[in-house]
Amino acid sequence: MANIKSAKKRVKVIAKKALRNKMVKSSTKTAIKKVMVAVEAKDKAAAQAALTPAISAIDKAYTKGIFHKNAAARKKSSLTRLVNGL
Repeated sequence: MANIKSAKKRVKVIAKKALRNKMVKSSTKTAIKKVMVAVEAKDKAAAQAALTPAISAIDKAYTKGIFHKNAAARKKSSLTRLVNGL
C-alpha cells in the first residue's frame, strides 16, 4: 500500500476510473450482443433497431478512451456488415 498522500489518492482515483471503464465496456458489449442475437435469429428489423444504439455505445466508449479508434471502427463495420447481409 502507498505511504504518500498523493499516491493514496491516485489509488482511489484509478479504482474509480477502472469501475467506470468496466461499466461502459459492459454496456457496450450488451448492446453488441443484442445485435448479434437479432442477426442469429435472422430478424432484420430487430437487428437494425439494435444497431443504432450499439454504434452509439461504441462511439461513446471510443470518446471516453475505452476503445482505440481502429478497434471502434472495426466493431462498427463488422456489425453493420452483418446487419446489411441479412
